Order: sequence, then C-alpha cells, then structure tokens
Amino acid sequence: MSSTGPELDKLNELLKKFRFAMVTTRAQDGALHAHPLTVQETESDGDLWFIVGSHASAVEHVRRDPKVGLSFSTDGTWLSLAGEAEVVDDLAKLKELWSTSVEAWFPDGPESPGVTLVRVNTLSGEYWGSAGGRIATAIALVTSKVTGERPQGGENEKFDLPE
Repeated sequence: MSSTGPELDKLNELLKKFRFAMVTTRAQDGALHAHPLTVQETESDGDLWFIVGSHASAVEHVRRDPKVGLSFSTDGTWLSLAGEAEVVDDLAKLKELWSTSVEAWFPDGPESPGVTLVRVNTLSGEYWGSAGGRIATAIALVTSKVTGERPQGGENEKFDLPE
C-alpha cells in the first residue's frame, strides 16, 4: 500500500473524530494496562503523538516493550489500532505540540521537569461504524431484540499499514 492508499486515507479520516485514546501497554509482569491519553497530533502516515509525564507507568512500559494497542470510541464509531511506541525527548516537537490544556498537568510549560513525548507508529487496525450514529444504533438494537434478527448496516474493516 502506498502512503496515500485507501486504508491510510480511511484511518486519517477516522482519527479526526477522536480526541482521547486508551493506550494499552504491557507491564514488566506481563499484565496489560490501559492509559487514557489525549491525542496531541496525528500525522498523515498514521503516527500519533502524546504528551506524558516521563515517570508515568506508560513510559516505563513502552521503554521495555514498544508494542501497544489503542482504542477510540465516539457516537457510532469505534477504532482499534496496534502499533509500536517510542519515548521521544524532543523539546522542539514538545513546543510544537504544546497547548494550554496540557498546562494543567505541567504548569511550567514545555520546559516542565518530567514531561516527554510518546510517538506511536500505527501498524494495523480495525474500525466499526454504525450507519446513522447513536440513535440509529439504539433503534437497531431494539429492533433486533423484538425481531430476533441481527442488526444490519454499518461498516467494519481491518487494515495493515506499511512500517
């Protein structure tokens, strides 16, 4: 797939709908941990950037095992991604991504001690969408209960991205 293939185009379209992600990492003992993180930026190649505390467990986990899972949901759309994460100490990029909403966590700005970046290189994913959003989904579920038939409509697709 080229860098402008249909899978990547669909991913970029979907990512515009989400502000928060649950990023799942693996702890040293193998246990999975999900961390709510704000998506600071999505790049056209599917990479995602997050601003995090350098002492957060997510950072510790990523340094040990870069494989991560990300999940997103909004009215009628769900997205699950798999990728590889890395901790990036880059003050210029941190300044570029900085916003006033981050200052609640790091009041001294981008130069706050203990702040870093995590970049996730998206490798694959799956999305689900219900036609018509939340109300249509609710109607389909009620109809399904009454008729005993499985709800119809919506979309679901898996995809892989180039590394």
